[in-house]
Amino acid sequence: MQVLKFGGTSVGSATRMKEVFQIITSDDQQKIVVLSAVSGTTNSLLGLVQLLSEKKPDQAVDHIDSLKRQYDQLVDELYHDQEIREQGQLFIAEKFEMLREFSRKKFDIADEKVIVAQGELISTQLFTWYLHQQNQEAILLPALDFMRIDKSSEPDEYYMKSMLEKELQLAGESPIYITQGYICRNAYGEIDNLKRGGSDYTATLIGQAIQANEIQIWTDIDGMHNNDPRVVDHTYPVKNLSYDEAAELAYFGAKILHPSCVLPAQKAGIPIRLKNTMDPKATGTTISKRKADGEITAIAAKDGIVAIKIKSGRMLNAYGFLKKIFEIFERYQTPVDMVTTSEVAVSLTIDETSQLSKILLDLRHFGQVEVDHGLSIICMVGNFTSDQRGYAAKIFSAFKEVPIRMISYGGSKYNVSVLVESQYKEQALRSVNKVLFDLS
Repeated sequence: MQVLKFGGTSVGSATRMKEVFQIITSDDQQKIVVLSAVSGTTNSLLGLVQLLSEKKPDQAVDHIDSLKRQYDQLVDELYHDQEIREQGQLFIAEKFEMLREFSRKKFDIADEKVIVAQGELISTQLFTWYLHQQNQEAILLPALDFMRIDKSSEPDEYYMKSMLEKELQLAGESPIYITQGYICRNAYGEIDNLKRGGSDYTATLIGQAIQANEIQIWTDIDGMHNNDPRVVDHTYPVKNLSYDEAAELAYFGAKILHPSCVLPAQKAGIPIRLKNTMDPKATGTTISKRKADGEITAIAAKDGIVAIKIKSGRMLNAYGFLKKIFEIFERYQTPVDMVTTSEVAVSLTIDETSQLSKILLDLRHFGQVEVDHGLSIICMVGNFTSDQRGYAAKIFSAFKEVPIRMISYGGSKYNVSVLVESQYKEQALRSVNKVLFDLS
């Protein structure tokens, strides 16, 4: 069985949904199809949450009505069968009346997850009915019946595997199953989600649970590029990546893939293929167990980085100092990206700044603290073995015109990371592209 995930742009209109239908019915493979919300819907629902939290019910109703008009148009364009069209119109009317109910009562923060989940619930139901209109057998599997996170907000893999097996048995045999990406329940049974981009994560978790033979992530680009095509000319899709290379690229800024989604597929040894809905015949990128020693594969950049430097004489010939420093970041649940140390100082970077003021307050107990904002990490990804010669000189020659704030190498043999001021990011990406890939 295959798992195919389609993002918001892939189901962003009636035309796009019809193209997805052609893709998933192009072969006889049994598959589970994971869908995101229609493009723009999640942002619109988050806008509604904001209006409700600000106690602006009239504006919230106008916002709901505007979004409903878009869905009314989608239903009219998607269905030619009058009975199914009326079914779709009634479904949309009921969903948006439910959203209006939130404007008539006191808003609770728990309502946010329920509201935002409606995007996936709507897209999957509309698409399933379209398959039925085309005389294609398909069964809708509600993700809320088997997707769950634990008290640490981590996927409950045992629960998901057992419940998905149960749901598939109850549903009966079908060539195609449709389900929602992104949404799930938490350990208390409440509606929750896997955070933005979580549909990729849903797909690989499902793939792991059913031991799929392949997971396909369909977006609007021809696989993972060797550099950021929004900034650099003459980029190209990388045909093959290892799991570790793909995870590094996703974490350090490659938007095509959710950073957490590689691990479930890697643990199960299932290849991931990144494909383009707009050009299904394009090769795309295959992520698997491949190895390529000494090869520089791709570059990614991550913005919004904050660098923190802690300088203290107490570090000199001391032990336990770093442990105390990192315990502060653990306390405030803030991940650290890069770390460098000297005899009397440690520098590190974060991109989650919601707890920054508290972190800085605690760090000042240990020494002098300096903070730099407006930074970017440029990450060069490949398989850099310790005996490989020459690639370090090649990488750093690309930065000869760019001031470097910090360097990280050795923590992983799959990346070399360089911290620069964000104003130099685009210059750095173009220079690295030219030097490493002989492309300007």
